[in-house]
Amino acid sequence: MRRLIINADDLGLTEGVNRAILRAHQDGVVTSTTLMANGAALQDAVSRLRSLPSTSMFSVGCHLSLVDGRSLSAPDAIPSLLAAAGEFRQGVGELGVAAQCGRLSAAEIEIEATEQFRALQAAGIEISHFDAHKHAHMFRGVLEPALKAAAACGIQAVRNPFESLHPLPLSVLWHQPKLLKRYMQVELLRSMRSNWRRIVQQFGFATTNGSLGIIVTGDLDERLLRIVLESMPEGTWELVCHPGYNDAELAGIRTRLRESRAQEIGLLTSPDTRRLINDLGIELISYRQL
Repeated sequence: MRRLIINADDLGLTEGVNRAILRAHQDGVVTSTTLMANGAALQDAVSRLRSLPSTSMFSVGCHLSLVDGRSLSAPDAIPSLLAAAGEFRQGVGELGVAAQCGRLSAAEIEIEATEQFRALQAAGIEISHFDAHKHAHMFRGVLEPALKAAAACGIQAVRNPFESLHPLPLSVLWHQPKLLKRYMQVELLRSMRSNWRRIVQQFGFATTNGSLGIIVTGDLDERLLRIVLESMPEGTWELVCHPGYNDAELAGIRTRLRESRAQEIGLLTSPDTRRLINDLGIELISYRQL
C-alpha cells in the first residue's frame, strides 16, 4: 500500500502564495499545508481557510519558523535564537551549526514554538501537525523542545524530514549536478534519521515514513514529479511542495523559490498529475488521516 500526503509549505508568506496553495487544494492534488504564524499574510491565509467547506479533509499544520524571519516572542526571552533584535538567523546552515554545538537554548526554542502554535490556535486553526521552515527540526537540539511545545499545545503529528533511500535514479542525478549536490547533502544528514525516529516515538507523535521532493525543491517539473512518484516506496510518505504566484509581493520576500512556485501551481493543478497518481495506485490522504 502506498499513501501520500501532498503538503504545500509557506502558507501565510504572501497573499499570492496563499491563493496558489488554496487553488492547488481545491482544483488540484494538494491535501495539506503548513501555515507560518509569523508570515506577513497570516490573516489573509486564515480568512481563506475559513472559506473552505466544513467537510474538507484539508489538514493545516504549523510551519515553525526559526530562521529567515521575525520572532513572535520578545527578543530578550529568546536571545540564543536571534541574529539581531527580533530577527532569526538567515538560513538553516547557521542554525544547524548552533544546534549541533549546543549554542541554542532548548527552553527558548520551546518558548518560541509555543508562541507560534498558540498564535495559530488563537486564530481558530486546528493544528493537525507541524514541520519547520527549512526542515530545521531535523536537528535534535530543535526537535526535542519543539515536540515538547507541540505536545503541550495538543499537536500529535510531525513531518519526517528525511528523504527516501533512493529518491531519484543515479542516471538522473549524474546528469543534473545541482540535484546531485543536494542528494549528497541529504545523504550526509541521513545519519541523524534513526535517532530522530527514536525521539519522535518516545514523545508518542505520529509521522510518515519520510519525505519526497526535498532534493528537487526549486526544480520540480512534470518529468521529475513522475520519477519521484514512480520511485515512491511502500508506506505513507509526504511530498513537500511550494506553489505560489511570482508577483511583486513575493519579490520583496527573502526566498530562492520564485519562478519555481509558479511552475508548481501549474503542475499541482494539472489533470495529468492526478491521472498519474491514480495510475500508480497511490492513495492521497492528509494529516487528518495519518
